[in-house]
Amino acid sequence: MTVFFIGAGPGDPELITVKGQRLVRSCPVILYAGSLVPPAVLDGHRARQVVDTAPLTLDEIVALLREAHRNGHDVARVHSGDPSLYGAIGEQIRRLRALGIPYEIVPGVTATAACAAALGCELTLPGVSQTLILTRYATKTAMPEGEQLGDLARHRATMAIHLGVRHLARIVDELRPHYGEACPIAVVYRASWPDEERVTGTLGDIVEKVAATDIERTALILVGNVLAAEGFADSTLYGAAKR
Repeated sequence: MTVFFIGAGPGDPELITVKGQRLVRSCPVILYAGSLVPPAVLDGHRARQVVDTAPLTLDEIVALLREAHRNGHDVARVHSGDPSLYGAIGEQIRRLRALGIPYEIVPGVTATAACAAALGCELTLPGVSQTLILTRYATKTAMPEGEQLGDLARHRATMAIHLGVRHLARIVDELRPHYGEACPIAVVYRASWPDEERVTGTLGDIVEKVAATDIERTALILVGNVLAAEGFADSTLYGAAKR
């Protein structure tokens, strides 16, 4: 048997990959992160056992994986977004390796990609930013040395900040010296879900704009001049010089 760590995508059930959907519909055991993965992602499944792991501890989850292994059952372990990004699969993988249980990672559409789609923008533009930094805001879990927000902001690259909307004012204070007051910023709540909400502005006014909403969690922050794409040069990819 194999444990498949499947990225379910950002929320829209049509954004799971074909491979991920096939495995969800064929594996006899499904363990899914119910607080972040909508039930519609599991439509069409024929599993004997479906478990929402949101209320479970790591040990309880691993016990279910071990039981499935003993029974010879493949497991669809369904995470939101892409499981390799803030998916907490590393600790599960370490235990699977210790138990000799095989696993495979099936990539998914990231929340960052879904936010860019919602905003109708490209995150890398010639002469503006060719680098995208995905990071999170340090609260309970400290950031490694050199990865504080201010350290990363010095690059002035496009930045996607997870798990930080509750601390937006602090984040803006750390970004402003590097990006400037007029730099575009967007806060996207539950990208691709039916109740998706987008707030756009600049580092000078975004805190006030978000404060006027009910957004307190499950939102991604995007910052960078690519969000204001007007007036920038075209890429060379489709330029006349290629003919």
